[in-house]
Amino acid sequence: MAGGQRTRLVWLLGFIGLLTVVFIKPLVALMKYSAGVDMHSHIVLIPVVSVYLLALRYRSLATQYSSSPVWALVPLALGVLALGVVWKLIPLASPLSLNDRLACYAMAYVALLMVAGFVFLGRGWMASAAFPVLFLLFMVPLPDGLVHLMETGSQLASAQVADWMFSLTGLPNVRSGNFFRLPTITIEVAEECSGIRSSWILFITSLVAAEMFLRSSWRRLILVALIIPLGVLRNGFRILVISWLCVEVGPHMIHSFIHHRGGPIFFALSLGPLFLLLWLLRRGELRKMDGQSPPSSVTRGEKPAIKSLAS
Repeated sequence: MAGGQRTRLVWLLGFIGLLTVVFIKPLVALMKYSAGVDMHSHIVLIPVVSVYLLALRYRSLATQYSSSPVWALVPLALGVLALGVVWKLIPLASPLSLNDRLACYAMAYVALLMVAGFVFLGRGWMASAAFPVLFLLFMVPLPDGLVHLMETGSQLASAQVADWMFSLTGLPNVRSGNFFRLPTITIEVAEECSGIRSSWILFITSLVAAEMFLRSSWRRLILVALIIPLGVLRNGFRILVISWLCVEVGPHMIHSFIHHRGGPIFFALSLGPLFLLLWLLRRGELRKMDGQSPPSSVTRGEKPAIKSLAS
């Protein structure tokens, strides 16, 4: 690495260290908060995964550094806007919750990291490291309003899928909105039953899997796009299982482990279809690559470069 290139890298690392020191208080608060909130418990792992993905593509990263200040203006504006909101420089209709305030700090931190990347390493390097860098955005907690909207949508979709599964299995019920009256109990598909956290984790997992194992954009899109219906089907199946247990075993099963702590079990079950789809997409991709490999000199009818001893 040339001296000028090494200097740019040193300046970048120094800026990242200084920025982290400046943001250390909200960053520590974010890690403590996310560790105690199921919806955001993945945030602690995001920087680790991002660094790992960056190390995986180390050899493909651009080696010529430059400065791209114009490209840095977009993340700079985003970071300034986030800080303006949290510092109350931008008026809001209602005060920020702890979640939304930490989201603003996290957004500002990640945006300023991107600014440093454009200023010290340039557009070429940022393009070659786009996925690991953008993956850091998952450090930002989802705003409360967005989480509520996602929970409501997943709640309604899960109730509809559960209704279809009840019909397919012949489980007797009478539906009224999100309530299902069963022979032994009446259950409600509440927001807490939306499964939005596991679906969000499944979505992030699919992005990483698509980046690591697939090359074509349309195959990656298929894998990620099917995560939402897969999550809804998983949640509908969970409602079906709990309802069936309440009917066949007893209404006390609504308070059982499978209801209150069974989320990881059903999440693990949903990983099966995800990895199966990933395997099928990768298999098709490898077959296509094999079909496009150039034929050997013998199959093209050319004379072999070296004759065998038998000839």
